[in-house]
Amino acid sequence: MGTGLFDSPPRPAAPDRGDAAADGYRALSGAAIAAVVLALLSPLAFLGWWLAAVPAVGLAVAILALVDIARRPAELDGWLAALASAVVSALLLAGSLAYHATVYAAELPAGFARLDFTMLQPEPGDPPDAVPAAARAMDGKEVLLKGYMYPDKERRGIVLFLLVRDQGDCCFGGNPKITDRVLVRMADPRGITFTQRLVKIAGRFRVQPAAAPGVGGGVLYQMEDACAR
Repeated sequence: MGTGLFDSPPRPAAPDRGDAAADGYRALSGAAIAAVVLALLSPLAFLGWWLAAVPAVGLAVAILALVDIARRPAELDGWLAALASAVVSALLLAGSLAYHATVYAAELPAGFARLDFTMLQPEPGDPPDAVPAAARAMDGKEVLLKGYMYPDKERRGIVLFLLVRDQGDCCFGGNPKITDRVLVRMADPRGITFTQRLVKIAGRFRVQPAAAPGVGGGVLYQMEDACAR
């Protein structure tokens, strides 16, 4: 029958969503997509041990995707992508942890002890420039200490510099507290090139207060005959 001028045209029938499974359509799992992205980012774990969280989370997300797809096989797709992501994330997680463990073990020279800036901090209640027992126990020993070079005018051939705990103060023109700095004297007269990255310095540790170039208050600690690892 014809329609009048003001009659509405007939509406198309709504699709029957219940027939989606019968038509073979399955949605791609969102968790599987996330697992693929994390697997692609997992090589970042070799840049730092804390970045091993990327493949660890990727592996967990991939497993969740596999479980979800197994529970709803008629609705979700992406099983192969999730499985591949789980394998890649697991391999990169294991590989990066093994790599960092190897680097950690190899960076310490024979006969040296590890020293950390936390060992140089005063005991609770002591003055801010007090030398703790942990630091005195390392006096005269060969140690490995990690830190950042305090910025100065020199950029190459540096034989005397401050090694500081972090870049939080020095990068904004601040003065690191006295227990967060160590005066380093390089053994090689060719010195070291300045870098903003974390450096590993091996040398003889001394509890020896002295004036220091470029900072007020001097230093409490020094390292002699030092070399970069």
